[in-house]
Amino acid sequence: MRSLPNLICRNLWVGGKYNLLPDIEVDEHHVGVYASRSDGHMVNVAHPKSLLHGSPVSASLAAAIMNGKYVNAVPLYRLEQEFIRYGLAITRQNMANWMIRLGEEYLSVLYDHLHSLLYGYHVIQADETPVLVNRDGRSAGSKSYMWVYRSGHMYPEKQIILYEYQRTRNASHPREFLKDYSGICVTDGYQVYHTLEKEREDLIIAGCWVHARRRFDEALAVVPKESRKESASFLIIKQIQAIYREEGKLKELSSKERLVQRQVVVKPLVDALFVYLKQHESEVGTEKLRAAFTYALNQEKYLRVFLTDGDVPMDNNASERAIRGFCVGKKNWQMIDTINGAKSSAIIYSIAETAKANNLKPYEYFEYLLTEIPKHMDDTDRSFLNDLVPWSEKLPENIRKPKN
Repeated sequence: MRSLPNLICRNLWVGGKYNLLPDIEVDEHHVGVYASRSDGHMVNVAHPKSLLHGSPVSASLAAAIMNGKYVNAVPLYRLEQEFIRYGLAITRQNMANWMIRLGEEYLSVLYDHLHSLLYGYHVIQADETPVLVNRDGRSAGSKSYMWVYRSGHMYPEKQIILYEYQRTRNASHPREFLKDYSGICVTDGYQVYHTLEKEREDLIIAGCWVHARRRFDEALAVVPKESRKESASFLIIKQIQAIYREEGKLKELSSKERLVQRQVVVKPLVDALFVYLKQHESEVGTEKLRAAFTYALNQEKYLRVFLTDGDVPMDNNASERAIRGFCVGKKNWQMIDTINGAKSSAIIYSIAETAKANNLKPYEYFEYLLTEIPKHMDDTDRSFLNDLVPWSEKLPENIRKPKN
């Protein structure tokens, strides 16, 4: 009889701290090998199919590692140490290889499906953040980038958040990712998106008012405290605050109603701000204030887009929130070892953030996906993926967070 161990983890995140020992089980399968009495040939009894060929990892163990690293920002070396405390020799290299293979073989199937669904949203948002990849064929310290694309903030149902790893920050990456998308994309003012808009008639780029305001905050910070309330920076910040205050009153309205009110109430405030900026641009003294004026005036076209469509948010804060989990994790593990690791990390972070945005429990969702997707890998029909998206009514109830 051959023994095939299979590690199972359950409920790793308990009461806000890691609690591995009570919830780890070793599931041992005994596979019979028999000799025929007539001719002596050997017969192997079928054994349960493994998640990854040649590996003891189970859906629950893989989900626990994903929940640890990609949801709770625990580096693999700390997970390795935690396993060792309880007598389990699971190395960080094993875990890293499992994450790469599971991302590539299984979770990428759902990722690609969500990517195609993202094209159906009238408004999306985009951002990017630097990341270090140790072995990417370039000199040490070369920056790579994790890009994030998400459904518009004004669509609270069926949210999609997708990460994509790329070695650079040039326009070719969003050009390829968004090649089949038509609609409005909210960004932080990065020039490559403006380049894409000039290339296409079916893509509109909207700007971010938080980034515009941030530059006036920086300009105000260098003004002596006793003079701040009389400064141009202070006056402009108060005007932007007034715009946000009026916009905040519209959040419960329908898209059409919001658009009407924006035109009636918010647009005059925006018009007044840009009139002031244009009238006083030549009088600007300090370097930071001059940079703030220049940025706002250069971005005027993009900052006004939200006034033309009730589904467009005023800023890109939702994208920055979507990428925050990755940034927190990055501080702990500092760099990704390989390009394959970076690509799989993008896939797993995408599933984790999309699950969180749709009020699912990431651990339970990962475990369910890694149980169900392998059953369909030989299917030519990918319609089964519709039953696995975070808003599917066919998901088990235990995956959903309890409603308050």
